[in-house]
Amino acid sequence: MAGASESPPRAGLVTFLPSRLNRHPVVVRGLTADELWICAGLSGTAGLVAGVPLAWLTHSIAMVPTLIVAGIGVGVFVGGGLLRRMKRGRPDTWLYRQLQWRLALRYPALASHLGGGQLITRSGWWTTRRQRSNLSTPRGSA
Repeated sequence: MAGASESPPRAGLVTFLPSRLNRHPVVVRGLTADELWICAGLSGTAGLVAGVPLAWLTHSIAMVPTLIVAGIGVGVFVGGGLLRRMKRGRPDTWLYRQLQWRLALRYPALASHLGGGQLITRSGWWTTRRQRSNLSTPRGSA
């Protein structure tokens, strides 16, 4: 029989919370969907930047979409491996906080609009505000 402190289980109530319930599923090469979009967007932009001058030099407009698709493929393959190594052993929100932190350091005005204004960006020596003379006196002599 159940003890007096235990209440009977109610129907339809989850009595436990799995630790992986709220995590985003891994889609490709260890990346979640959001990370995959970031990686594909940056790689596609790099392919566009490389494709426009190459299309102008070769007089072929087909170079632009070709390099965009090739850039996305290489970016997801290489970027997925790099991000997987960098994320290993870190919390799920590490990538987003890292991006916010870098924005807060380099572009403070932009970071305040993207949620980076709440991050602590102070760097320097920490002190306990103790004076050196208090540390040198013996404990029993005060």
